Amino acid sequence: MAAGPDYYLPAAVLAASLVVKAPGLVRGWRSPTVRAVYALLFLPCAGFVLSSQPTISAVNRITGISNFSALLVHSIMTAFACVSLVLLDYWRAESGDRARTRRRVRVWKAGCVAVIVALTVLFALGDVPVERPLDFDTYYAATPFIGEMVVLYLAAYVAAGAATAVVCRNWILDIGRETAHRARTSVDTCLRIGLQVMVVAAVANVVFGSFRLISIAARWAGADWDALNKGLSPFISASGMMIGAGLLVPAYGPALIDRVWQPLVGIRALRPLWRLVRRPGAAPGGHVFLAPPWYAGPEQVLLYRITTIHDWMLDLSPYCADDVREAAGRQAAAAGAPRREAVAAGLAAMFAAAAGNRADGAPPDAGQGLDAVAAVRAAESEDPNLLVSIARALGR
Repeated sequence: MAAGPDYYLPAAVLAASLVVKAPGLVRGWRSPTVRAVYALLFLPCAGFVLSSQPTISAVNRITGISNFSALLVHSIMTAFACVSLVLLDYWRAESGDRARTRRRVRVWKAGCVAVIVALTVLFALGDVPVERPLDFDTYYAATPFIGEMVVLYLAAYVAAGAATAVVCRNWILDIGRETAHRARTSVDTCLRIGLQVMVVAAVANVVFGSFRLISIAARWAGADWDALNKGLSPFISASGMMIGAGLLVPAYGPALIDRVWQPLVGIRALRPLWRLVRRPGAAPGGHVFLAPPWYAGPEQVLLYRITTIHDWMLDLSPYCADDVREAAGRQAAAAGAPRREAVAAGLAAMFAAAAGNRADGAPPDAGQGLDAVAAVRAAESEDPNLLVSIARALGR
């Protein structure tokens, strides 16, 4: 059960997450889903702190009850397993039967409370005078009431792991059926990844918990398989964290994809066009155009890039030649390119030639500039990601 002070590091990370997300908890306290998400952060944080050997000794000393920390950790892990199932039900309720979800949640909560109460009663009835931070389960496996307490905890933990695995697997199959005939969103992707992680972690909980039950059964039979219990304790903690991670991926993953990853991909994709149309040392349209500050997020940087590219393209348009665009578009279409790619190839060739004309000192032509602007606007009405398409055409 116990580990060294290194358990304080993941506890500190979880505590920092709780502090950062505290305003959201205050605003959304009425939402049971929000409360479940924060419980999912708090419970493993408390579990890591209480599972560390310095904390175990301190708790036992302060309370004056030997091995009282074991009861706390077992109760916290039981509550964590319950919260995981509750949060899954809340998420599924968004597209399912809410009344059925409320009934299931009440069942999970009632079962959790019943197990924790039973653990407390059995611990109070038992006798655990010797502090055993590392091998409490097997050392007291044959002690009246304490052995039953340990078996109850592990049985509940294994049952929760099996239930979590079944729920997640069924949900993964449902997502596959739902997305078979439509485009998969970032929410679908993150939910599927999170559920897959949870399936692996839940199955690991079932396996590790079963092995610990076997080590206790061996103690009852007079054999010493305590090494099995000690060796698996860190893995059980890790699999518990994996379940938490799997639940947090759908909660925070879509925002990271939509607001961080996709803007970064867009910034990278626009780089060839940004370099082509930019005139070093001059501001678009002759105006001062301030770059976003260094601490700006990817979304703000991407917006700046898009706006700046549009302005630079407008500055470059008087040097464009429409016949270059048409010829390049026809050539791309003849090579088998789809219409959007052919249009983007034509525009890419036109602006590449215009950049060369400007660099060679060719005189600007306002009429050609109007034709170029009209061509860009017409293409944008068919291709919302026209700038990226042009940038890719430049790369090709």
